[in-house]
Amino acid sequence: MDALSEALTSVRMTGAIFYHAECTAPWGFKVPHLQKVAHVLAPGTERLVSYHLVTHGKAVVCFSGEEDIAVEAGDILIIPHGDAHTVSYGSPSAFFDSGASLGRYLAGDLTTMRLGGGGELTQFVCGYFGCERHAERLFLAGLPLMIKINLRGDPAGEWLESSVRHLVSQAGSSRPGQSVLLSKMAEALFIETIRRYMEALPAEQTGWLAGARDPVVGGALALMHRKPCHHWTVEELAAATAVSRSVLAERFSRFLGEPPLAYLARWRLQLAARMLQTTREPVIQVASEVGYDSEAAFNRAFKREFGIPPGQFRGQFRGQSGGSRSRSGLVGGDGPARIPPDAA
Repeated sequence: MDALSEALTSVRMTGAIFYHAECTAPWGFKVPHLQKVAHVLAPGTERLVSYHLVTHGKAVVCFSGEEDIAVEAGDILIIPHGDAHTVSYGSPSAFFDSGASLGRYLAGDLTTMRLGGGGELTQFVCGYFGCERHAERLFLAGLPLMIKINLRGDPAGEWLESSVRHLVSQAGSSRPGQSVLLSKMAEALFIETIRRYMEALPAEQTGWLAGARDPVVGGALALMHRKPCHHWTVEELAAATAVSRSVLAERFSRFLGEPPLAYLARWRLQLAARMLQTTREPVIQVASEVGYDSEAAFNRAFKREFGIPPGQFRGQFRGQSGGSRSRSGLVGGDGPARIPPDAA
């Protein structure tokens, strides 16, 4: 597999479509920063990324201090860092506060939110992707404020959009597996967006995604992600990617900002942290599975990276997450949410 596929395989992701909007101009609503509502949307999820998929009509998305972004049918807008923003069309006199009304959408079935003044129709699906914190280091940290791509004009993109539209139309049917299908479709939307963004990066771009696209750096990344416990050497990685040690070291550092083995060491510790959070394996077993021959060496490296020993890290995580359950799949209200025109 390629580097992106290998990385995504090792990152647990959840996706949830939480409402379908039908808006008639003029209309507008504001979306709070996801950090403010994460405890309501997905308790226990470490990182949230929001998105809007426009299925009909047009809209304008605005972030504070940034130029307005025009979106149209077929566009998907990913907000990697969950920044607050507004979505509108037709110069509304007031903006509906979606954050203050989350409780109306969390009862179990997908809701259709209807608002506006009766003019031109815009339809879209809004949701979020939940993922583990180390995904931020892989492909989220270097992403811009927002990513916009259009799914139309390409068979894979059009299939994704039509599939989402079909699932949304069937949301109230209570068919078996409906919420899982929506969750997986949200994941597919995210992966397709990241893939297209990566393919369109300029040649001079640096960062994890740009490195993953590079044949040499991407090849080394794929190998390290495929076998993180292997005792890789720079010589071995260079031979596998058909370049010299110096070429690999220079290109890897240029794209990722650190040498290959330093990256590998940090990635192993991220994997170990996940194992400590999600399994009951003894620390010595965790150390072995991520490539450490010595528990003492693993403990030292882990403390350097996370500030506390592995055992304390595991206990701290369980203390914080005890009892909280992440919502996966659908979140919504009991029925269509009808909001008056220009609702504030």
